Amino acid sequence: MSLETMQPNPTWDEASYQDAVDTLESHNDELVYKVWGGDWCKDCRKLLPDLGAALEAAGVSEERLEEYALDQDKQGPGVDEYGIEYIPTVVVETDDGEEVTRFVESEDLPPAIWLAQRFDAEL
Repeated sequence: MSLETMQPNPTWDEASYQDAVDTLESHNDELVYKVWGGDWCKDCRKLLPDLGAALEAAGVSEERLEEYALDQDKQGPGVDEYGIEYIPTVVVETDDGEEVTRFVESEDLPPAIWLAQRFDAEL
């Protein structure tokens, strides 16, 4: 099941986030984004539409994006396997399943910027 909250924000301004988009784009053929959230979740509705817009602007294909909709008890696919406690959570992995980084809702930057900074530091 996909998340409505991952639909790209139509008012998101790519030019304001060009550095992050460029970084995401430079890795768009080697990483998989796994996103846990809930359309009922306030933090997801706040953060995920901009992430969806950034991933779209970076040319990240749908094949590299996995969305997991959780219920209000934060239960659903992969929750136990990945230790998901807070949503949204975005786990970024290599093609062979190695975790590169993980964004959790309490970070102090928007997901696209936070992820891009981690990619710059880790990759």
